[in-house]
Amino acid sequence: MRQLMLLALLCIVGAVNAQSLVTGTVTDLSTGKPLEGVTISISKTGDLTNQEGHYSIRLSKQGTYTINASYIGYKNYTATITTTGQPQQLNISLEAITLFVKPVEISSLRAGKNSPFVSTTLTAADIKKQNLGQDLPLLLDQQPSVVTNSDAGTGIGYTGMRVRGSDITRINVTVNGIPINDAESQGTFFVNMPDFASSTNSIQLQRGVGTSTNGAGAFGASLNLSTNEFNEKAYGEISNSYGSFNSWKHTVKAGSGLINNHFTIDARLSKISSDGYIDRATSDLRSFYTSAAYISDNTAIRLNVFSGKEKTYQAWNGVPEDKLLTDRTYNSAGTKKPGTPYDNETDNYQQDHYQLFLNQKINSHLNFNVALHMTRGRGYYEQYRAQQEYSEYGLEYPIINGDSVHTTDLVRQLWLDNYFYGTVFSVNRTGNKYNWSLGGGWNRYTGDHYGKIIWAQVGINKDQEYYRYPAQKNDFNIYWKNEYKLTQQLSLFADVQYRNIMYYMDGFEAAPTYIEHVNYNFFNPKAGISYNINAANRVFASIALAHKEPTRSDFESNYGASVPKPEELQDLEAGYSWRSSKAAVEANVYYMRYKNQLVQTGMLTDVGAYIRTNIPKSYRLGVEVNGSVNLSPMFSIAANGALSSNKVLDYHAVTYDENADVHTQVINKANISFSPAFVGGATFTARPVKDLNIDLIGKYVSRQYMDNTSNIAGSLDPYFVSNLRINYLVPQKLFRELGLQFMLNNIFNKKYEPNGSTWPYFDASQNKVIYDNYYYPMAGTNFFAGITIGL
Repeated sequence: MRQLMLLALLCIVGAVNAQSLVTGTVTDLSTGKPLEGVTISISKTGDLTNQEGHYSIRLSKQGTYTINASYIGYKNYTATITTTGQPQQLNISLEAITLFVKPVEISSLRAGKNSPFVSTTLTAADIKKQNLGQDLPLLLDQQPSVVTNSDAGTGIGYTGMRVRGSDITRINVTVNGIPINDAESQGTFFVNMPDFASSTNSIQLQRGVGTSTNGAGAFGASLNLSTNEFNEKAYGEISNSYGSFNSWKHTVKAGSGLINNHFTIDARLSKISSDGYIDRATSDLRSFYTSAAYISDNTAIRLNVFSGKEKTYQAWNGVPEDKLLTDRTYNSAGTKKPGTPYDNETDNYQQDHYQLFLNQKINSHLNFNVALHMTRGRGYYEQYRAQQEYSEYGLEYPIINGDSVHTTDLVRQLWLDNYFYGTVFSVNRTGNKYNWSLGGGWNRYTGDHYGKIIWAQVGINKDQEYYRYPAQKNDFNIYWKNEYKLTQQLSLFADVQYRNIMYYMDGFEAAPTYIEHVNYNFFNPKAGISYNINAANRVFASIALAHKEPTRSDFESNYGASVPKPEELQDLEAGYSWRSSKAAVEANVYYMRYKNQLVQTGMLTDVGAYIRTNIPKSYRLGVEVNGSVNLSPMFSIAANGALSSNKVLDYHAVTYDENADVHTQVINKANISFSPAFVGGATFTARPVKDLNIDLIGKYVSRQYMDNTSNIAGSLDPYFVSNLRINYLVPQKLFRELGLQFMLNNIFNKKYEPNGSTWPYFDASQNKVIYDNYYYPMAGTNFFAGITIGL
């Protein structure tokens, strides 16, 4: 399968086929200057203008079409064209909007068109065509080096993603420039933001360290989501979908457009539910999003309020290896209860977000942004526990009929109750040759970890609290980004960031007396170069130094062994991109050298988080290629592939036997856990009739090792999975839009597991390490179907 993926990439580079085109140049109406990055779309086929403002689009059939051109800061352009099978030219002049609508909070963080970093961007149209209720990581599955997974097996509920082998705790996530990563775990739980994709205008994924950003340090990638784009006209939309395992998605959203030339209001309400593929892995997800803005010629003020509430039955234990072939949907959660499984072994959480932005234009070259934010989170997961010792909960043994009772069955709730608030800012200067941004932020987290018993057989009062451990974290950063054009083709990039973290942890459930107060100071410089050989060819290179602090779980799981150390990463990247009117290719190489990398051991905590350990020396070396080509007016193909070597060096793998004796295996070089050597994806698109798109999608992931010993006994098998996606805009005059969607996942009913955990132990009788494996299987053939009505 690896060979097929590479063949698809070669086809992209080599395909040559003369075609009829709709071409043109987009310019500013008042200045006549060409505009780069304008989105041009005709019947779900699109293009972005290049540096010279040129675009080209192929149409599969002759007929009458509507062409749209959109660009931030300009009025949307719409026109009707009629094709006759001959090349046609349409030049477009866009009229600038006098209102200040540029999302400064986004542009100050994202990688620009000429920055020397590797990134891909999904537009609102890219998101919409696959948004049928699955969590946001699943929508990114076809991006280079991305591997996704789902606890429930359907993509609804708890989901995860890895980029270049780095999991979500090592991916910096921001929404409109506001940090989203949890301050303590550093993960991003998209289950707490259900259907957020329906409010997202664009997503940029930077691979590697990338540019400086706010919040958690980026060690694998940066994910930037934008919702703050301007809608000039009023709109309404109703979207409903249904799928396998009783999966439902209901979304209603609307916007006022521009009111009195200054005000806009946007809102969304969503509900998603699913029974899940895994037994009892149900999800009940609800969310809303609201945004109100005042916009004038030089000022924009926007308030966003959005919230998500989730209730999911726990499925993070995984399926034991001895049940994988005979009972793939087995779920051990709730089975501690005698008889039938406990029916409320659920995770319950609500997260409310408040964002207030001020964007101010000082002159045509200088602007600034400042934002205030607060995230309020609270919730718990509930467990039935059998034969629990009273002493484990700090309680005295009750006396029943004159005898001491030592154990009881009980139901407990483990709570998180926290606030995350702060401010971010940026000052931005643009010019013909020199651009710079000065920005940063201060964020504070306060939270309580506490547990209470809500039921017991005997001797414990209802809602008995048995632990409470507070935590605080302050995170300050400031950065300065510079881009200087030496010539029209050659640009230099420099980026310097200082980050300070103060983290106070006063006790853990597993170590009540363990008090840890830490203070980290990180200096993260970056530099790069970009050279535009011509309008079609570009080369770039960058070097970056990054640091990252340990998580709360790292301190707790390593208690008694060692204090986790902060990590350091040196990231070297170089790439080449080529683009013509019919094809595009980008290739890049990277070398990421780590000091004290915190790698996953394959084992889990009792809340499903991976246990990690510092490894002094490790590296990732790889090449990524992605591209697209229009094979004919009716057919196109897009593909990507990532080939990498991910190694730990001089690793000491420790296991224990039944007597708790230590057995150490010294490994000179081995594969880093959950880091496949090859990841590839391909999408073949057919447009047989107007407004009908049919996508055949393939994904291949090579073997993943669940620990760091390269032992095949503790690994995930390679897999190739195929999906079918159909989008059709129904021609009619009743609604602004009537869209039908259909998604058939896992067409060939492949049994595969993209994620798992392992608990190695030493068997003295066999004189070898035995792996106790657990897996998270994905569903077999399943479907989603949806309808969208635009008003």
